[in-house]
Amino acid sequence: MIEKVIKLEKISLVDFLGAENQNINEVADAFPKSKIISRGDEIKIKGKTPEILRINDIVQALILHYHKYGKITVENVKRVIENKEHREEENLEEEILVYGTGGIKIKPTTVNQQKLTKAVRENDLVFAIGPAGTGKTYISVALAVQALKNKDIKKIIITRPAVEAGENLGFLPGDLTEKIDPYLKPVYDALFEMIPGEKLNYYRDNGIIEIAPLAYMRGRTLNNAFILLDEAQNTTPMQIKMFLTRMGPNSKAIITGDHSQIDLPKNQKSGLVESLHILNGVEGIQFVFFDENDVVRHPLVRRIIKAYQQSDQ
Repeated sequence: MIEKVIKLEKISLVDFLGAENQNINEVADAFPKSKIISRGDEIKIKGKTPEILRINDIVQALILHYHKYGKITVENVKRVIENKEHREEENLEEEILVYGTGGIKIKPTTVNQQKLTKAVRENDLVFAIGPAGTGKTYISVALAVQALKNKDIKKIIITRPAVEAGENLGFLPGDLTEKIDPYLKPVYDALFEMIPGEKLNYYRDNGIIEIAPLAYMRGRTLNNAFILLDEAQNTTPMQIKMFLTRMGPNSKAIITGDHSQIDLPKNQKSGLVESLHILNGVEGIQFVFFDENDVVRHPLVRRIIKAYQQSDQ
C-alpha cells in the first residue's frame, strides 16, 4: 500500500468534512479497499495506486466545489463520486445576479439554486419548491432585482397569503403596506441586502416595488412585471388559480413554497399541492425542487429537515 496526503488550506473543516466527518466518510464507504483518514487539516489516503488516484481526483473536485460555493454536502459527494456534479455544473453558467449593499456578490450557491436561475431564464413561470432555508425565496428576489436593474421589467410585485389574518387584513393597524409587511419580513430582509435603503424606499413610494396582498390582486393584469408569490403552500386552489391568471405581457412569475409546512385548516386543500398535478407538463412552466442538501442556514437545520422528512415517510 502507498500513502498520499492532501492538505486542506483555507477551508472550514466543518463545512468541508460535514458533521461528524460524514462527507469524507461517504468517500471512504465508496472505496472500502482503501483507508481514508481525516486529521486536522489533512486527509491521508492509503491504498493501491489506481484507487488512490481516483480518490485524489474526487477530493480535489470537492475542494474546487468548496472554494466555489463555500460548503460541501453529502449529495455533492455522491454526485462527484458518480461523476455527475462536474457535468451538471459545467452545464449551468455561474453568474453574479446582483451586487448587494456593501458590494456583496449575490449568486446561486447550490446546484438547485443554479437550476432555478436557469429555469427563470428559459420560462415565464417557475415553481421553486422545498424546505425552509434552501435560498429559494432569496434567489427569487435576486432574480427579480436583477431584471429590474437590467430594465427587463418595469416593476416587482411581491405577494403572499396572510393565512394568520384569514386574508381579512382590515382589523390590522396601518395602511395596506403596513398591514401585509409582517408577513413579508423574509422578502424585505432579502431586498435590504440587495438594494440600499433610500433607493428601496423610493421604489416602494413610486410603486416600482409593490407589496400586493394576495387577496387584493383579483381582477388585475400584471404587465411588464416580475411577480413573486411566496409561501404558496398556504394558498387555496382558487387563490393560486387567480394568481396564475394575473400574468400579462412581458411578465415573469416565481412561486415558492414548502408543502411540508402548510398552515391551512386541515379540511382545506393546498393550492400549491394541487397545481403540481394540474400544471405538470404544461409548456412554459418549470418546477425546481430543493431538498435538505440546499440548506444554507445552520448545519443543524439540514439535519432537522431530514429528521422530519423521515418521520413523515
